[in-house]
Amino acid sequence: MFYWFMKNLIVGPILRTAFRPWVTGHEHIPKTGGVILASNHLSFIDSVFLPLLIDRQVSFLAKSDYYTGTGFKGWIIKTFMKSAGMLPIDRSGGKASEASLQTGLGVLERGEVLGIYPEGTRSPDAKLYRGRTGVARMILEGNVPVIPVAMIDTEKVMPIGKRLPKVRRIGMVIGEPLDFSRFHGMEGDRFILRSITDEIMYELSRLSGQEYLDVYATSVKEKRASLSR
Repeated sequence: MFYWFMKNLIVGPILRTAFRPWVTGHEHIPKTGGVILASNHLSFIDSVFLPLLIDRQVSFLAKSDYYTGTGFKGWIIKTFMKSAGMLPIDRSGGKASEASLQTGLGVLERGEVLGIYPEGTRSPDAKLYRGRTGVARMILEGNVPVIPVAMIDTEKVMPIGKRLPKVRRIGMVIGEPLDFSRFHGMEGDRFILRSITDEIMYELSRLSGQEYLDVYATSVKEKRASLSR
């Protein structure tokens, strides 16, 4: 109820009026049933506009740090994350990664929509980077379709490091569902997982027009950080 209230009566109308977002491919999202929306990740506001522009409620897996802040600022962030359908997860790896997987599968088992950024982090330069295979494992274990979603120009509205967005128009391209049911039961095969993930990234590159680099965005960020010291 709180999610619906924020999306339709408060946050949604304000953002739609200010940014005038455009969307194509809305018809590709099923009305019911579990489904994964696999999106590129250009800006923090992707997690705001993607759920806003989808008729169904979308849940994202978000790092738990967003929920641990204190004071008024911490309360604002936690309230916003909850209103946007964010689910807190621990990204430290190992057992935490398995717990994150189970959290996502729980969303799909309830017949809901799960949003995932296969790159695992925001792009540092608006290019598209190698996807993490966790999305492929969720697809196979959840036995659900995946729909590629390309966010357009969101990095121009709120680049990494900026606190306030610039008001300009953004867009979203929703691709046709990708069916990987032929690989059902093969979620333990890392080559299959990589193949599925690469196919998703290829489709995201085609829809978004982004240049694709076959390296992890986190590696690029770490290299740049080390050079700047």
